[in-house]
Amino acid sequence: MLFRSDIDDGFADGKVQIDFSLNPQGINLGLNAASVAAQVRGSFYGTEALRQQRGRNEVKVMVRLPEDERSSEYDLERILIRTPEGIDVPLYEVAEVTRGRAYTTIERKEGRRTVTVSANVTPSSEAERIVGEATRNIIPGLMKKYPGLAWNFEGRQADFRESLSSLGTSFIFALLGIYLLLAIPFRNYTQPLIVMISIPFGVIGAVIGHVIMGYSLSIMSLMGIIALSGIVVNDALILIDFINRRSAEGMEMTKAIHAAGVRRFRPILLTTLTTFGGLAPMIFETSRQARFMIPMAISLGYGILFSTGITLLLIPSLSLIREDIGRFFSRFRKTSGEIGE
Repeated sequence: MLFRSDIDDGFADGKVQIDFSLNPQGINLGLNAASVAAQVRGSFYGTEALRQQRGRNEVKVMVRLPEDERSSEYDLERILIRTPEGIDVPLYEVAEVTRGRAYTTIERKEGRRTVTVSANVTPSSEAERIVGEATRNIIPGLMKKYPGLAWNFEGRQADFRESLSSLGTSFIFALLGIYLLLAIPFRNYTQPLIVMISIPFGVIGAVIGHVIMGYSLSIMSLMGIIALSGIVVNDALILIDFINRRSAEGMEMTKAIHAAGVRRFRPILLTTLTTFGGLAPMIFETSRQARFMIPMAISLGYGILFSTGITLLLIPSLSLIREDIGRFFSRFRKTSGEIGE
């Protein structure tokens, strides 16, 4: 069950105030909001007439209406506003007067007024779904109703997106590092790609594991996926290394791939099962202290389990495809050379 509590829309009722807005008649008389506000302020608060030094103190002299003419709301109806032509007109004839509430605080960021809307979601794992619903169904209507409105997420959502961006960059560099480290000993550019093809299937396995265990993806889950990228290539590496060694000994490529699948099946399967078995106590732990690390363990455990099954089928197939493509281009170059002669 989903609960939302402590919802704060960013507004708090302040003191009751009277708001003035110029009407067409006041605009036609040459008045503007600043001049009307200055005259109303001067009548009630006062206008500085002079400052006089008295010893060490400075005395400020203010001019305003007598106290009995500024003590009630009724006195507003008797205020006269002077137009640029020197004509005095009642305030209520040049301005619309409405009752409102003053702002308790006005916050700004980079020169723009801001309002912070916050709420607590229980369970916290559903926060991303609430954010998605607000982004799709609520915010577009607000932006259409209030042109110029800008919005962004702060708090946990901002931290999550910042961490996600940083992890995305780290993931790209990790993949490049894995590729380079594989390309150097293999001495070609295609076999490292075949080895790394198991990485996306490991990510799929990590997502499936979260669905099975009922966990949402988190920062710790993504860290586990990055670590998973360096682990899931082990199974493919064992197969490719065995194929290369048998091929270097003169064995036909098709037979070398078949031998690798037969001879390396047990070590690969045992490696995967022991790795998952080592992570299982953490994955199925129910204590609150361990919940922080469980998403990472799920990413590693289920990612390895899923990618192994794909690796045992996909790597031999891709190796055969690579061999067939190599033979095709070899024959093509040979044919082209004979035609050229």
